[in-house]
Amino acid sequence: MSDFHSARGSFPASRMRRLRRWDWTRNLTRENQLTVDDLIWPLFILPGTNQTEPIASMPGVARHSIDRIVALATEAVQLGIPAIAIFPVTPSDVKTPDGEEAFNPNNLICEATRAIRQAVGDRLGIICDVALDPYTSHGQDGLLRNNYVVNDETVSVLCKQAVNQAQAGCDCIAPSDMMDGRVGAIRQALDKAGFDHVTILSYAAKYASAFYGPFRDAVGSAKNLSGDKKTYQMDPANTDEAIHEVTLDLQEGADMVMVKPGMPYLDIVRRLHDQFHVPIAVYQVSGEYAMLKAASERGWLDEKKVVLESLLCMKRAGASAILTYFAYDVAKWLSAREV
Repeated sequence: MSDFHSARGSFPASRMRRLRRWDWTRNLTRENQLTVDDLIWPLFILPGTNQTEPIASMPGVARHSIDRIVALATEAVQLGIPAIAIFPVTPSDVKTPDGEEAFNPNNLICEATRAIRQAVGDRLGIICDVALDPYTSHGQDGLLRNNYVVNDETVSVLCKQAVNQAQAGCDCIAPSDMMDGRVGAIRQALDKAGFDHVTILSYAAKYASAFYGPFRDAVGSAKNLSGDKKTYQMDPANTDEAIHEVTLDLQEGADMVMVKPGMPYLDIVRRLHDQFHVPIAVYQVSGEYAMLKAASERGWLDEKKVVLESLLCMKRAGASAILTYFAYDVAKWLSAREV
């Protein structure tokens, strides 16, 4: 036993409940804190004007046209949310096997980025996803050759996509494809194009999870998807592999790394936090959102309490930032000082 614990003694001299008795002592001794600065708000963009389409599998979340996205971005600034992550709902008639729409300078992501930037300036971070699944007719994150997602050829296209988004004004490139070597290639491509200031948030430990279903509904890739993504996303059984993946991405120039999904993978977050001491983002994915939302709507859970608890657990595990579809509500709850 340490000298500290010997000096403290045991019951009844040492009573752990004393500091739990009042709000002020609980607040004063709290080890982790959730704030609005921890939030990234994912948003789905669809074509048109003044359009909003509810997503059935994600109650309370909708796809929005660019003008509506700009209005939501303005609200995010007012609420103090530091960044949004935007995802396109690409029309099926422009999806192709090789996803060329990804590097169209006038695609939905680029148009939305320019519109948001014009409306809010630098007061809000804009994070753009880099992967081909919203643009491919087969729904895979890369180029399909002989029914296999090829690596190096995909990386070349991802570099073009990343530079395209940087030219539109995004602040952070977030490659979610899990191709080998893509972080280093994207870093080189951005630097060569004059975007050395654009950060990279790498989906470094992205698992082949069953929790992504509602997201694929939201972006319209579920109905196209041929096969699964197990040849490039990680096996949920593995933890050491995440250490290797993150090591490589940091060596290649990632500024931040992400673990996805969130709550079922908090052991991964903790291991990465303890080993690397770098900014770690956690994605509370669509399936996690849908579970909490559906149970709350049925009265089985208290939505506010379970959402705040789930996000605080991610902070406790070592997260620096949390992507969550609850960001808007959480920002309001926190601003009202009701937590």
